[in-house]
Amino acid sequence: MRRLRVALADDHPIVLAGIRALLGGTPDLEVVGHATDGLAALELVRATVPDVAVIDISMPGLNGIELAKRVARDCPVVRLVALTVHEDGAYLQQMLAAGARGYLLKRSAAEELARAIRAVAAGGVFLDPAVAGKALASPATTAGPDPVAVLSPREEDVLRHTAQGLSNKEIGSRLEISTKTVETYKARAVEKLGLLSRSDIVRYAARRGWLDGAVSP
Repeated sequence: MRRLRVALADDHPIVLAGIRALLGGTPDLEVVGHATDGLAALELVRATVPDVAVIDISMPGLNGIELAKRVARDCPVVRLVALTVHEDGAYLQQMLAAGARGYLLKRSAAEELARAIRAVAAGGVFLDPAVAGKALASPATTAGPDPVAVLSPREEDVLRHTAQGLSNKEIGSRLEISTKTVETYKARAVEKLGLLSRSDIVRYAARRGWLDGAVSP
């Protein structure tokens, strides 16, 4: 069985030690390194290219939101999970917009971290149930007739997989269509629903129940 390679970033040594101990006892996960500030975390990710990087939001040097943006730019194959004390929906939305595919609170059960890592590594999205509802506040999800009814089944499939974090190429492979066709379906779907960004898509998907803290089928 291939082990998932995980990098850790948190500015509290005690928290880092706890996470390392937790993941060290999980057979399918391997910690490849850790960092205590954002700039060191970026260098660690660039050097090791892990499957998943677990990052805090509040860190010296480079905060988690900026770190997520740079990792998405420099190492797009690395999936990101935010592990934080911040329950404010604004942080959640900014992390999703920056490229994170998981958001977990530090007060959550320890075993949830392993679940989140596996979920995002498999191409899914994992939102802590305590904050998932805060991803819904968006003009794109106001009350009224359910806009999903205007989507074709294929447009809905493409949008759902997009919200779950898959790239156009990955979606095309799953649906057995070309990347160009994926782009066409996605463009039609977001135009019909009035969605302006990836975070809008994720919020809409959460409202539809497409995420549910689990990997995509």
